Amino acid sequence: MLVYKFGGASVKNAEAVKNLYNIVKNSTQNLVVVISAMGKTTNSLERLVTLYFKKNSKWKDSFKEIKSFHFEIVGELFADKDDAGIQDIQHRFDQLEERLSQDPSLNFNFEYDQIVSYGEIFSTVIVNAYLNKVGLASKWIDIRRCLKTDNHYREAQINFELSQQLVKDSFSFKDSKIYVTQGFIGSNENNLTTTLGREGSDYTAAVLAFLLNLKHVTIWKDVPGVLNADPKWFDDTIKLDKISYLDAIELAYYGTSVIHPKTIQPLQHKGIKLNVRSFLNPDDPGTVIGDSSYSKLIPSFIFKMDQVLMQIFPRDFSFIAEDNLVKIFGYFVRHALKINLMQNSAVSFKVCLNNDQSRIPNVIDDLNEHFDVSYENGLELITIRYYDNATIERVLVNKDLLLEQRNKQTIQMVVKDLGSNT
Repeated sequence: MLVYKFGGASVKNAEAVKNLYNIVKNSTQNLVVVISAMGKTTNSLERLVTLYFKKNSKWKDSFKEIKSFHFEIVGELFADKDDAGIQDIQHRFDQLEERLSQDPSLNFNFEYDQIVSYGEIFSTVIVNAYLNKVGLASKWIDIRRCLKTDNHYREAQINFELSQQLVKDSFSFKDSKIYVTQGFIGSNENNLTTTLGREGSDYTAAVLAFLLNLKHVTIWKDVPGVLNADPKWFDDTIKLDKISYLDAIELAYYGTSVIHPKTIQPLQHKGIKLNVRSFLNPDDPGTVIGDSSYSKLIPSFIFKMDQVLMQIFPRDFSFIAEDNLVKIFGYFVRHALKINLMQNSAVSFKVCLNNDQSRIPNVIDDLNEHFDVSYENGLELITIRYYDNATIERVLVNKDLLLEQRNKQTIQMVVKDLGSNT
């Protein structure tokens, strides 16, 4: 039994869906196929929910664009307009449109989860219908019926105890050898939809492998495996054939785009291997993450763009001590803001954050009750795992170094781009 996870790029159009079929059909084992929203659908649904929440009538145009995108794919996959797959996807869009015709609640995060979650519903309904159409019998599973979470909308935590038996019952393999289900989403005890955090489909795959006591998970990507840098920033990237759980956790935590930060923990707990492979070249071995041992790896580079560096000062010039830190961290927890880097001096506390404008203004408002706050945006956070002086010099060309933090194996630098010298 295996879990295959396919991201948005691997189902971005009709040809990609056909490629997924070619990969799945070659498996000789029972499969759970976890699928993300198609292409950039999550981004489109985020724009939709923002317009809807603000009661901006342009949500209708946004909805039409999302529907048109999916039905273009459907039209290429299904020739018969009366096909059950087409009727099912139409029904799902009717459900979403009905919800959007109602007034939103006052809770944006709740509305976000109820609407953005449709991306995974759409993609899995289409893929499952196509697999059955071409003769590969599969069963669609609504993951929300068995993967239970708390009520923390947009960043829900999985209730493993409650989910354990529900997952085993849903994925029993008594009625099918292939199950198609959604990543990223779950539901609370009241069956209200929740999401696990942006890019959370990897985590779903890992959790299912954990709960089903599997030995392997394969994540199919548009890269040959885990690379030592993002090809967007480096031309001469190198694939890492194997890495340890620890290095995978470190790289994911610091922001590598290949693995979701929460993915590794449930796998490591039961010694489940994670294979990262290319859906473009499915015969290539990719990268294996497991109990690998080595003294060090080649340097790995991680870039986070559009960062904010925030400085927090006590108004009475008191020290940044435990009582102040309790207040500061409490505000960041309240607004679900993840700190990418932190550093304190005697009278100031600095944090580097993603530039989330739906949350940062709110945390600043709270901080201003007790502290003076200044911030600068448009920055970059550069992380190098297994660094040396040459790698540091390489990434600091035309950069102004604003903040640095290092240990024996990792260096992080907040920098400002000075632009070209020409």
